[in-house]
Amino acid sequence: MGKIILYHGTTAKEVLPTFGLGDDRHDYGRGFYLTEDIELAKEWAVCRPNETNGWVHKFELRTNGLKILDFQEKDVLCWLAELMKHRDASDSKRYRMLASRFIDKYGLDTSEYDVIKGWRANASYFYIAREFVRDNIDIDILEELLSLGGLGIQYCIKTERAYSKLREIREDMITVDFAECNARYNARDARARRNMRELVDSDANKVTKVFSTLIEG
Repeated sequence: MGKIILYHGTTAKEVLPTFGLGDDRHDYGRGFYLTEDIELAKEWAVCRPNETNGWVHKFELRTNGLKILDFQEKDVLCWLAELMKHRDASDSKRYRMLASRFIDKYGLDTSEYDVIKGWRANASYFYIAREFVRDNIDIDILEELLSLGGLGIQYCIKTERAYSKLREIREDMITVDFAECNARYNARDARARRNMRELVDSDANKVTKVFSTLIEG
C-alpha cells in the first residue's frame, strides 16, 4: 500500500479537510492543498502580511486506488492552461480573448483524477504569467523561469475517494513563527523575481515562440 506524507500550512490550528470545500479560483480549483516539503509549508502558513503565527498540519495520504495527475510529467503549457481555467494572469481584454483559445489547445480534462500534483502558483509566478501573455517570454526559457521561481510542488485533493484516504497525524502538528518564516517567504520571492527578470532580459529569451504564436501555430 503506497503512502505519502504531506503537510498543510495555514493560520488555523484546527483543520478538517472536507470534500466540496475550497476556492474555485485556486491553482487547480476547489480542493485541499498540501506539499511534501515541510519548509515550504511553514512559509505558506505565514505568507500573508498579517503578523499571525501559523501551523503546519501533517497528513498521511494512502495512494492505492487513486488516480493522480502529475503536471511535472506533462508539457508546461498544459500546466499553464490548467491555471488559466482558475486564475487570471492578466486583466487585459487581449488576455481574456486569447486565454480560452489557449485552454482549448493545451488544456487537459482533469475531471477523472482524484489528486492533482504540480507547481504552486505563488507571487513570483504571476510575473512570469503576465510577461508570457504579453508575448515577452519565449517558450524555450519558460520551464527555466519556473524553476527560478522556486514555486514548489503541491498536491490538491479533489475527490471524495481521495479525502477518505487522507489522515491527519495530529501529534506532529507544529507552530510556525511569523517573523522567521514570513521573512524567508519574502526573501525567496524577491530572489526569484530578480533572477527571473535577469533571464527575461538576457539573450536566451529569443521572443520568437510566444503566447500568441503558440495559439496560432
